[in-house]
Amino acid sequence: MKTRIALFASGNGSNVQRIAEYFDKHPSIEVAAVYCNKPDAYVLERAKNLHLHSRVFDREEFRSGDVLGMLVADHIDWIILAGFLWLVPENLVEAFPGRIINIHPALLPKYGGKGMYGHHVHEAVVANKEKESGITIHLVDEAYDHGVHLYQAHIALDPNETAESLAQKIHHLEYLHYPEIIETTILES
Repeated sequence: MKTRIALFASGNGSNVQRIAEYFDKHPSIEVAAVYCNKPDAYVLERAKNLHLHSRVFDREEFRSGDVLGMLVADHIDWIILAGFLWLVPENLVEAFPGRIINIHPALLPKYGGKGMYGHHVHEAVVANKEKESGITIHLVDEAYDHGVHLYQAHIALDPNETAESLAQKIHHLEYLHYPEIIETTILES
């Protein structure tokens, strides 16, 4: 039996695509579904093109336990957040203890918390004239960007760095490291 993962996303889905391609034909891990909280998000088109089962849900379904029921019905073992912007409710954290992974586009604990995602993070890093940034891959608990760190990758900022150029560097780190850290974490659990 393969370990079944669900990818949660809210937007474009480039990390979802990278992860799905990485685990295509993997001997022991499979992407079983894409879960999305926005019915018009491009990630759903990516899921269709990748022939992945997808589910769309609203905030009430997320909080009430309906999404947990979907995960059980889909026989999901791990939840992977890939550009998913909502705080994971306690019922999911309890049902998947130590089995929810997130990636954040900064070196936590800096630039984490509610509202700190995507371009907001990169703009803050550049505005504060930071010398470095990076990614943090971590387990999810009941607080935004708080769980145990699994991995961090660092990059230096250029003196003329912009939020856009930093975003490109961060995406490169995400694509390079996130699938491997997911794999290692699952296989070592």
